[in-house]
Amino acid sequence: MKSSSILGLNARGVLFTGKYNSRAAKKIADSKLQTDRVLRHANVPHPIIFKKFTKAFDVFDFKWSDLPDAFALKPSRGLGGEGIIVVKKRISDNVWLTSSKKKITIEDLKLHTLDILEGAFSMGNEPDSAFIQEYVGRHPAFRKYAFRGTPDIRVIVFNKIPVMAMLRLPTKESGGRANLHQGALGLGIDIASGITTKAILNNKEIALKPGTSRKLRGIKIPYWNKILEISVTGQIASGLVYAGVDIVLHPEKGPQIIELNAQPGLSIQLANMEGLKRRLERVDDIQVMTAEHGVKIAKALFAGKFVNRVKNNDDIKTIKAIEEVGIVDANAKQNQILAKIDTGAWSSTIDISLARKLGLLKKNKIIATRKKLSSLGEEERPLIAITFYLSGRKIITRATVSDRKLLRYQFLIGRIDLQGFLISPTIDKDNLVKAKW
Repeated sequence: MKSSSILGLNARGVLFTGKYNSRAAKKIADSKLQTDRVLRHANVPHPIIFKKFTKAFDVFDFKWSDLPDAFALKPSRGLGGEGIIVVKKRISDNVWLTSSKKKITIEDLKLHTLDILEGAFSMGNEPDSAFIQEYVGRHPAFRKYAFRGTPDIRVIVFNKIPVMAMLRLPTKESGGRANLHQGALGLGIDIASGITTKAILNNKEIALKPGTSRKLRGIKIPYWNKILEISVTGQIASGLVYAGVDIVLHPEKGPQIIELNAQPGLSIQLANMEGLKRRLERVDDIQVMTAEHGVKIAKALFAGKFVNRVKNNDDIKTIKAIEEVGIVDANAKQNQILAKIDTGAWSSTIDISLARKLGLLKKNKIIATRKKLSSLGEEERPLIAITFYLSGRKIITRATVSDRKLLRYQFLIGRIDLQGFLISPTIDKDNLVKAKW
């Protein structure tokens, strides 16, 4: 992982959460009860809340024996999963069994709720609210990987585009909680396929579930497309621009948002072995119309990046300032053309006539538009998903479409697509002869 691509604490605060997230949106994310309100209003799937407690009278007035056999008692403004009691089973009318196999009575629940109201688990120990929420449990896909508790999926969404994701699996060390700082497993997920790629435990890479021979790489996440779409709709509903969306998989109901974060942690970069900063920069100024559109862009931009990085790290290839590349057209055929390698440009650009000839300008191929200033004034340029081969390597990216008819080369490759290459300043004279004026 290159240090230049890593998002640090200061950059997260200054460049993203501080710059894009309004105070009102942060308040919504900081309160699970307010999060419930906006998600309900936007019809976004999330666990049902049975009862809210805002004052001590509510605790003594509530008929606790009417609670279901399984539920979760939570603080509205709790941090890091603190103050949450998850009940999995009823033993008798007044006694339940928690996810950590401890017996808990009605009196215990009352005392714990009063502690929450007094602010025992909130930031700054300020008075808080409590609520009782539907129990989610473990989806069958995760039962052999998670210890007791409910796994969740953290998706970082920026500008309505999911940019990075990880699966968090509770362990014995974490006490059944999906919290990395308490010893849960963090598994990076390929955005395009929903398949786990890497795994970390206590910030160290591992390959197998502790104490077993079960591989953590290659787990297929169910409902992946729906998970990504829900994460974007949740971000939009909250008013956040940069958000960490936590999603659980209900065994019967499917994906549900459990929490929103205005300032999500950065360990997701370790789980994916890739920096967030570069991905965030790539989607900063893209115009996104809907959640489905945002997911489509994410899959086009980040498909196969994990695999490509592993291959690129094995050997560094040297290329010249002008190289022959094979662009894949709409019929999946490679078309050989000469391209200019330009480290001064951030992203790649393709000529509009060439893109049209290759069938890459069809409506279903355009993933976004971008406003650009030119000598003719402000104009909108399409962004298209494009696949090309450079020096034997497959590169999946996006490219801006522009009119390059007065330029020598119809395709320019920017530095975002040159990872793993060294560029020689020399120019092949034969290629200059073949270049189209």
